[in-house]
Amino acid sequence: MNHSVNAAARLDRLPMGSFHRRVLQLVGLGMFFDGFDNSMGAGVLAALVKNHWSTIAMNAHFISATFVGLSIGAVLSGFLGDRFGRRFAYQFNLLIFGVSCVLSSLATSMDQLIILRGIMGIGIGAEYVVGYSTVSEFMPPKRRGRALAIVGLLSMSGGFAVYLVSTQIIPHFGWRPMYIIGGAGALWVWYMRRKLPESPRWLEKMGRTEEAERVLAEIEREASQGGAVLAPVPPALPQPARWVPVGVLFAPAARRRTMLALLVNLGCMVGSYSFISWIPSFFVQQGFTVKDALTFSTIMTFGNIVGPTIGIFIADRLGRRRGLIYAAVWCAVAGLAYALQTNIYAVVACGFLLITGITLAMALGVGGYTPELFPTEYRFRGNGVAQMVGRIGVILSPYLVVKLFHAYGTGAVMIFIAALYVTMALCLTLFGIETNQRSLEAVAPEPESATSGMAIQENQPSLS
Repeated sequence: MNHSVNAAARLDRLPMGSFHRRVLQLVGLGMFFDGFDNSMGAGVLAALVKNHWSTIAMNAHFISATFVGLSIGAVLSGFLGDRFGRRFAYQFNLLIFGVSCVLSSLATSMDQLIILRGIMGIGIGAEYVVGYSTVSEFMPPKRRGRALAIVGLLSMSGGFAVYLVSTQIIPHFGWRPMYIIGGAGALWVWYMRRKLPESPRWLEKMGRTEEAERVLAEIEREASQGGAVLAPVPPALPQPARWVPVGVLFAPAARRRTMLALLVNLGCMVGSYSFISWIPSFFVQQGFTVKDALTFSTIMTFGNIVGPTIGIFIADRLGRRRGLIYAAVWCAVAGLAYALQTNIYAVVACGFLLITGITLAMALGVGGYTPELFPTEYRFRGNGVAQMVGRIGVILSPYLVVKLFHAYGTGAVMIFIAALYVTMALCLTLFGIETNQRSLEAVAPEPESATSGMAIQENQPSLS
């Protein structure tokens, strides 16, 4: 029995039930506080500029330090998750950003805060890779897109919640309590998540069949409670235990997937952070008070809830690839409309629409599409490398945003963002790989081809 664990087929046949809801809840909570801590910088930086603790230039260093950490965390978690397991990776990262977030509340200078932010970024960056990749390995194909969109909603909800909390906390108590709230929440989830099981897909690929069988048996037992009859298990496919080097990402069979993942992560992340991270600071620079800036930003960032919510309804209907194309076009149009507005209410309305599109693209692209492109053996590393490249793009983007803003105003920043999304939409239309309603193993390239460098044939997608 241990030689025919058949983890993929056994997991994919299960109906959504209490086990899947528990995975979504615990991973989603971690993603919520990940989004909370990651988005916290925007309101904090506006307050630091207002009280002369920081400047726009130092804020750029803070944001870039964040993304240095996010880049390291993304690629590090990819290697740790593929080598030592999913459980090790998702507990390790929560501990890092929880502890460093609490310590940030004690910083005595902007330099200290920047250093701690970089360390915090390692944990935050790892959580993005680990959370989405882990969920993708447990969910059945027909509900995988919806499940990943739910995780995206919880992650983006953290970004919205931080604005709601900051409008009440920062004007009255300063910025330090924000770090205590974010850090305590992350450490609480770290404690709660210790009982999540290891991925049977990964255990089988690593040759740990007895452990895979035990985990699968427990999942199946829970799924059959209440008299539910499980579907028959399809015949087992050969699943050789193996470790593949990271160079497989650039072998002919996987190269197209890797390029797509790099494109999606670069476009989504740079487009998102080039706008969302700077909203309060731009308002403050234009003469608004910190409270007004946070209020306007909170209204606009309600799109953090609306975007992923739309994703929940379309992820398994349109598919992640086609939905991402439409979201990218939406972002380009909304960004250009934002640049043309002069009335503050129109600005806020267009900003809300832009953030809705941005977060929909993040949920479908970074959260849903990227992990599906890679097989179990190197899913975490493929996702990690793609997110690392996206984060590196964001490390450089604050300096470009500042230069464009000072030289040409907000309109130039919006044109830059629109161009990013148009490029992404075109490339996905021409070269994208469809993953919707397919098992992860059916989407994956042939193992022999991926490791030997032999090319495989992939059908060109269509939007029909």
